[in-house]
Amino acid sequence: MSFERPDGLTRRSRGAAAGGGFADLHATRDPDRLDDDEKVGGRDDYDPHSTADLEDEEELGDKHTRLNLMEQVLLMGIKDREGYTSFWNDCISSGLRGCLLVELALRGRIDLEPATMRRRELSLRKVVCKSDTPTGDAILDEALRHIKEAEPTMTVSSWIELLSGETWNPLNLKFQVRNTRERLAKNLVEKGVLTTEKQNFVLFDMTTHPVSNPSSKQNLIKKVQESVLNKWVNDPHRMDKRMLSLLLLANASDVLENAFAPLPDKDYELVLRRVNSLLSLEYETECLKEGSNAVMWAVFNFFK
Repeated sequence: MSFERPDGLTRRSRGAAAGGGFADLHATRDPDRLDDDEKVGGRDDYDPHSTADLEDEEELGDKHTRLNLMEQVLLMGIKDREGYTSFWNDCISSGLRGCLLVELALRGRIDLEPATMRRRELSLRKVVCKSDTPTGDAILDEALRHIKEAEPTMTVSSWIELLSGETWNPLNLKFQVRNTRERLAKNLVEKGVLTTEKQNFVLFDMTTHPVSNPSSKQNLIKKVQESVLNKWVNDPHRMDKRMLSLLLLANASDVLENAFAPLPDKDYELVLRRVNSLLSLEYETECLKEGSNAVMWAVFNFFK
């Protein structure tokens, strides 16, 4: 099963609605849409509750409001006033599952099996559990249990599809992490970033989560913009792993445009070129370099 992706960072549309992505996509049913009826730096041992990991406290204020990759991508995609992601975005579901795998890898919980002559390519190497120590995050721990208990082990592409529920085998539905978007939104509500409202859409009511703390999202957007402007380093291995992952997975989720759309034309053209340079990398080659996180590059490779 494959997911359709934009071929790169495309130019913004002047008439595009806020909250849209880099490309207009056909709407499909999303397993974790916000429906009421479906209720290079970075350390690999990241702990959101550890003061040692608070080098970027300005992002959202304190350790209690630190956001993981999934929460950051969702926050970038949610429309501030409406409180939901674009109905035309059919990429964010799989993109969030990619964030989930990268988050587990950066926290030292999972890795790829060692490369062999038969399984040298990233797409063929299986995901293995390095540590089953709980992360303290319910969604991450649920996925970690699935990966630990799966027999036989599976590749990154298989896990993204299974965690998304994109499988024709009913026996594999047990691996789906359900209602991911709604659960992430509730996490953001608990952290004081979003709020919860009910909206009537004529034929049905829907729970939405508008932004209640605009500065939190503005700080995130500013940090993303600065990573490809003032703080740009022309080497992915010198970039913070989390920021590199956020850029590429926000693009895979079709929400990165939201961060760059407000920029002046000159800056917008510059970030366009720089992000496209990341998208055009040979991820198989990058993974072989010292200090690389194999799962991270395998996830990037899946969305390429």
